[in-house]
Amino acid sequence: MRATFKRLTGGMIGKTALAIALTTGALTVGATAASAKEKEPKVEKASYSKEFVAAAGPMQKTMTALDEAKKKGADAAAQKALLANAPAELAAAEAAIKTRLDRMAAGGWAVSVGGTLDNIAMRQRGIQNMLDSGQVPAANVTEYQFYLGNFAYSNKDYATAVKALTAVVAANYKDDTAAELLADSYAQQGQNAEALGALKSAVDARKAAGGVVPEGWFKRANLIAYKSKLGPQAIEWSTMMVENDPTPLNWLGAGQLVREFGQFTSQESVDLGRLLLRSGGFENDPKYVEREYVEYIESADPRRLPGEVLKVANKGVQAGVLKANDAFVADALSQAKGRITADKASLPSLDKEARAGKDGKSALAMADAYLSYDEPAKAEEMYKMAIEKGAIDKDRALTRLGIAQVDQDKFEEAKASFAQVTGARASLARLWSAFATTQARP
Repeated sequence: MRATFKRLTGGMIGKTALAIALTTGALTVGATAASAKEKEPKVEKASYSKEFVAAAGPMQKTMTALDEAKKKGADAAAQKALLANAPAELAAAEAAIKTRLDRMAAGGWAVSVGGTLDNIAMRQRGIQNMLDSGQVPAANVTEYQFYLGNFAYSNKDYATAVKALTAVVAANYKDDTAAELLADSYAQQGQNAEALGALKSAVDARKAAGGVVPEGWFKRANLIAYKSKLGPQAIEWSTMMVENDPTPLNWLGAGQLVREFGQFTSQESVDLGRLLLRSGGFENDPKYVEREYVEYIESADPRRLPGEVLKVANKGVQAGVLKANDAFVADALSQAKGRITADKASLPSLDKEARAGKDGKSALAMADAYLSYDEPAKAEEMYKMAIEKGAIDKDRALTRLGIAQVDQDKFEEAKASFAQVTGARASLARLWSAFATTQARP
């Protein structure tokens, strides 16, 4: 009997060990029959215990019957009917485990039976036994740990999921969902900082391997950080996301997060509007960007920057986001048009005044005017002058110096300027630096 048992069980393990590659509620994992065969665990030359052989007899017969039914094309209902007594038979076999081969065989059966019965808890127990048996080849351990983590997550056994998936993510496992499952397993336990740390480790491992970081990791991190009201982390991840995938929607989302968690005055808001304008953040559904247009126009103020307000308001109307006959828009357009001629005419005299000034206040105002009229080279010169003369808001000047440099395609110089910004503007400058990075790409 023992020889027969060993022969049949060895074959059974080969067929069932990767039956875990079936779909679960949390994740879809695919494996072809060919790949399952290639990854078949090679059991060591050792004997099963006599206690296990005796206790596992009924389970062995059931599995043989199931195999035969599958060969004959039995449907799912018929297969489940054959396994009516399988849970009890499996429990008896598991209770008799004495050796590592016993544990491997019982684990394989649990994975197979659990798959047919849609019993994820049984599958988790099975894959755990297979790993604990020490019979899984070293090359396949990470994959089996991934399955264990997936099953544990589906069973809401988040502590086990974290333990299994931590090593999987550290190994830069091929299935991108591993990192998200690990992060959410932490989050489900209220360990949000650890969740974000796990995703950051996954990003670092993927980059170190020269791979592509999936957008889902950034979105998962953003969601966790935002829901947890972790402002700095939300900003960090949204900035990383636009660097990785600079779509109009991602730029809009990143900009809104920076403003929501920042302490912005109208001065910071106008620079955020400038970023959304240049990055394509305004190129989204009107219902998402109407507020952004209004915020930009209000912050720029037609009395201070009439040329910029006119440009932005006209763009909003042409895009169908703003209505020209809306009271707010009509007033902004009217004021801007009424001031722009005189404002432009005053620039030469203001330029002379700025150059002669003892401090940098006039130079900063002059630089702001040049930037608003799309004259970045002149703006850059004046911002540098303002910083050198001093007695100004240096962070504001550095931010806008960087913007003027971006507008001239001086991306490395711009990033150097943004890197010097501190205080409330630091997160905004970091986002601008990300924009410079994306623009510098071929």
